[in-house]
Amino acid sequence: MKLKGKNILLGITGGIAAYKAAILVRLLVKEGAEVKVVMTRLAKEFITPLTMATLSKNPILVEFFDPENGQWNSHVDLGSWSDLFLIAPATANSMGKMAHAVADNLLITTYLSAKCPVMIAPAMDLDMFQHPANLKNIETLKSYGNLIVEPESGELASGLVGKGRMAEPEIITENVINFFSSKKKLKSKKILVTAGPTYEPIDPVRFIGNYSSGKMGYAIAEVLASQGAEVILVSGPTNLEPSNSLITKINVKTAQEMYTESVKYFPECNVAIMSAAVADFKPVVYFDKKVKRGKDEMQIKLEPNKDIAAELGKMKKKNQKLIGFALETNNEFENAKKKIRNKNLDFIVLNSLNEDGAGFGYDTNKISIIDNENNQTNFDLKPKKEVAVDIVNAVIETLMKS
Repeated sequence: MKLKGKNILLGITGGIAAYKAAILVRLLVKEGAEVKVVMTRLAKEFITPLTMATLSKNPILVEFFDPENGQWNSHVDLGSWSDLFLIAPATANSMGKMAHAVADNLLITTYLSAKCPVMIAPAMDLDMFQHPANLKNIETLKSYGNLIVEPESGELASGLVGKGRMAEPEIITENVINFFSSKKKLKSKKILVTAGPTYEPIDPVRFIGNYSSGKMGYAIAEVLASQGAEVILVSGPTNLEPSNSLITKINVKTAQEMYTESVKYFPECNVAIMSAAVADFKPVVYFDKKVKRGKDEMQIKLEPNKDIAAELGKMKKKNQKLIGFALETNNEFENAKKKIRNKNLDFIVLNSLNEDGAGFGYDTNKISIIDNENNQTNFDLKPKKEVAVDIVNAVIETLMKS
């Protein structure tokens, strides 16, 4: 039991995702945690205190005092008891109160007086999540030292599809376990991660690119940081932002820019993970002005970009590890194994566009890991955040062998 002896205070605010709190409590208790629950009044409209009391095996706290006997529910004592205050789901309303010290309920008052670390799992509709006021509140909470479990993209209660859905209880539990990990397996390690696509400009308004969302690379960076690693994240254009302070993000657009930053930082890193979808070719000629439509066909001549992984493979020292990625449509394993040899990789992560739910744009992925000794491990289709854990575990195992 990975959370044995840990006291976790779970805060539940009034959103539809509150139903997931029941599963979350069961997972935390199963891992050995002692769980107490504090709810807002509105949260009771979505899940009953009786359910939460039964699962947590502790009374549920909602009000500042018990109206029947006047017993005071001390927000100070709650904060002192807790090793971690986990607020899941955290609505936009509650996060706004937390960011601006609006202490009008027991949960917010407990948050403001808590001496323990705080982990927050936001949950709300797409438009609410993207509103500048909400994003500013999240940044404010991060600046206070709070840990944010990023919401996921998917179908929301409103029927909209986008980011705002609370992370699944299994993911939140994994975050809690990683937080309490007494031995950060990658502490003192510095790791370079490339993520996202590259854009190769044709003219000021057009470019050659690909469908990479960057989700896989960002998930890897987050898991690495949760294990104590200092992460240099060289990212092509995405809509993502890292949530861990151990991650330094460097924005690039083109393959040449990504090459320059990767070559710059690799010598000081223990590991490099090349998860970006780098364009293999770029236009030979860049037009300074927008190319106008003409009657004749237009031909664009392309030239190869520098192979970043291959260049790092040439630079790699004995104490460094280099991890590659291969997204293939045919002869997957043969092509992946060639890349291991040609680019001096320690192992390669293979995923195929022929697999439903894998590849660009999905929140899931299905991978195989092949090392430089031709050992192969196949994994089932799973959320990219869980895939990232599998990849990082393989990195840790590779480091332990050296």
